[in-house]
Amino acid sequence: MSAATVSAPTAAPAHEGRIGLRANVRHIGALARRNMLQIKADPESMFDAVIMPIIFILLFTYVFGGSMAGKGHEQEYLNYLVPGLMAMQGMNIAMAVGTGVNDDFKKGVMDRFRTMPISRSSVLVAKIVVEVGRMLVATAILLGMGFALGLSITTTPLHLLAAVALSMVFGASLMWVFILLGLSLKTPQAVQGIAMIILMPLQFGSSIFAPTAKMPGWLEGFTKYNPLSNLADASRHLMRGGPVAHSMWMTLAWAAGITLVTAPLAVAKFRNKT
Repeated sequence: MSAATVSAPTAAPAHEGRIGLRANVRHIGALARRNMLQIKADPESMFDAVIMPIIFILLFTYVFGGSMAGKGHEQEYLNYLVPGLMAMQGMNIAMAVGTGVNDDFKKGVMDRFRTMPISRSSVLVAKIVVEVGRMLVATAILLGMGFALGLSITTTPLHLLAAVALSMVFGASLMWVFILLGLSLKTPQAVQGIAMIILMPLQFGSSIFAPTAKMPGWLEGFTKYNPLSNLADASRHLMRGGPVAHSMWMTLAWAAGITLVTAPLAVAKFRNKT
């Protein structure tokens, strides 16, 4: 057996570049269906999307709400908190994508995909499609729980849908970051550890849980450039009213920049990973 034959499983098919758009969409659909069947076979993989929104909204509303808005004003804090939690949960689900990709490589699943006559990007895009679906489920549960506790929307249902869509777009861009981490690090534990180092400062150094005006000057400066602050503020203004243009365009710019940088790197790493 020749050396070329031995290396074939990890080499890109010679005709990969000739795969058309229609075939690409078909491949993404088939791979997304495969990922959804995996979730159906393992319902426990949905626990983070189903249970965590409920835990977060109850924990932060009733543990910190009294301190932030004053005792008896927890509902006021709830209206501030829920748009921020929409931004936060996108990062948490994105982290799971990285650990999942890393685990799939360890099981040999990705090596099998790389021997098939499909584009390399379709494997990763299919994962993102399914994870965006999980984000939608988590967001629906979060909003449902919020409305049950007294959340009020002072704008229109279309503004609410725009806030949800903005969270999905930004969450999808973050998935490329964590996919790249999953392809670059050796173990799922390493991916999770590095992800937490990234997540903690971004989540708590933002306007998700508290107005930035109450923070020290040096931290307030950081929060202004934190993309999660822009996303939380945009969602908050879309749901509760207020000037939304700046924070929304900043969020979209962050999402586009993150995707343009990390998506090609992730696809290249997937193609050449040994």
